[in-house]
Amino acid sequence: MTDLDFSLAAQSHSRRFVLRAGGGALAIAVAGPALLRPYAALADTVPVEELMKAGDLTDMAIGPVEAKVVIVEYASMTCGHCARFHVDVYPKLKAKYIDTGKVRFIMREFPLDNRAAAASMLARCAGAGKDFPLVSVLFERQEDWAFVKGSPVDAMFELAKQAGFTREAFDTCLKDNALFDKIKVQRERAASVFGVNSTPTFFINGERLKGGGTIEEFEKIIDPILAKG
Repeated sequence: MTDLDFSLAAQSHSRRFVLRAGGGALAIAVAGPALLRPYAALADTVPVEELMKAGDLTDMAIGPVEAKVVIVEYASMTCGHCARFHVDVYPKLKAKYIDTGKVRFIMREFPLDNRAAAASMLARCAGAGKDFPLVSVLFERQEDWAFVKGSPVDAMFELAKQAGFTREAFDTCLKDNALFDKIKVQRERAASVFGVNSTPTFFINGERLKGGGTIEEFEKIIDPILAKG
């Protein structure tokens, strides 16, 4: 099997997700239907109570629980558009709305490939308070690990060390079958229930954001909600 030989669009049969590191391998067994399926887009709005329903994964969230506006992003760590959002737009969104207590921001994993799944797992394993900073680093340095030829493991570990990972903790995280399965289930639910079929996809109080995710597009939806008092 070649390095990172795992297709989310493969036929429905047992597969293995492999990250080769030196002489060993970090492997996650995967079974069941393919993750990537051609779902048609659903309505422009989705029920907030359904969107916010608790799943097996605790949401990676920042901002007050009582915020009037909740943004849910479905993102893939290897998505270039997601990286541009997190590097260029998210800091402005955070400064204007999240840090001021007006918005709660939730990021949910929608991995488009196995490297994205691995990066999402590392963010989860980093723990609360370190998850978003690691996500930011992984997006900022996306070119260093997401698209390189050969194994990305060493490059990913160098970035993970900034969140306090030891090599043992890093290896253990990428062998966590239960965590991988939960991310897979979350991705499947996003596609089947909410019609997510590309990344990034944003919902603002249940309303699907159309466009490229510029700060102006967010302001156009958020500001009228806040103005209502």
